[in-house]
Amino acid sequence: MGQGPGRRTIRIGVLAASSRASAEAIPKMIAYAATAFPEVELVFHPQCTATDGHFAGSDFARAAAFLEYANDPAFDAIWFLRGGYGANRILAMVMPHLTRAAHHKAYVGYSDVGFLLGALYARRIGRPVHGPMVSDINRQDGEATVARTLGWLARRDRAGLEPGLNGHPSAAFNLTILTSLIGTPWLPDLTDHVLIVEEVSEPMYNVDRMLFKLANATQLKGIAGLRLGAVTAQKPNDPPWGETLDYMMVRWSRDMDVPYLGRAEIGHTQTNHVVPFGIA
Repeated sequence: MGQGPGRRTIRIGVLAASSRASAEAIPKMIAYAATAFPEVELVFHPQCTATDGHFAGSDFARAAAFLEYANDPAFDAIWFLRGGYGANRILAMVMPHLTRAAHHKAYVGYSDVGFLLGALYARRIGRPVHGPMVSDINRQDGEATVARTLGWLARRDRAGLEPGLNGHPSAAFNLTILTSLIGTPWLPDLTDHVLIVEEVSEPMYNVDRMLFKLANATQLKGIAGLRLGAVTAQKPNDPPWGETLDYMMVRWSRDMDVPYLGRAEIGHTQTNHVVPFGIA
């Protein structure tokens, strides 16, 4: 593929573990990667365009696709096409069946994919990474967004990392996904980690309610601090909420007895950055 001396091909498998997806992003991503990242070979699983009601194929089809690529030593990484909802429904089907090959690759996505990232990190399988997905190429300036993921996977380019990462172990989650993981065996031990959260399409009262659960979850005692990413597409709060997001974070961080460490550049936005779980 004309990689140049000393540069090997990085083989990345793409699949959809959650909601059904439009195929529009696939040719756009193939064309962009061929030009900007010629050392990358993207392999899209046929399941990417499957449909079964809300989902990108049945639970069994999505689980089979994940296991096929995760257990294939020919892939260096698994990159998710999009989020939505549904990754939680395949956790019990895939986690007990991951082989040695699954431990030697990165897994990149965010939003609903956080179910898989969290479960993988809890079992120390592979290298989970919160980062832009293939479908983000459809955003305005989407090429710059997906370049952060491809740059990190193919070149370990730190320019795409979340700017506030400081060498401390970190993990990033959508707040809805994180609160769904609390109380389950799929939530990883985040002791001594800086926890970064983001949210989309919720009214402020529901964001506050989820922060209550986060602050009082016994499984999260021992984290090193909290940061807040983007909270976008907020639904109207009636009556008006009356508190800022940062004030809410300070209040719940105080209840949790951890520092609020400020804002982070992650979320359902064009400026979503890469957060490797653990130390970058």
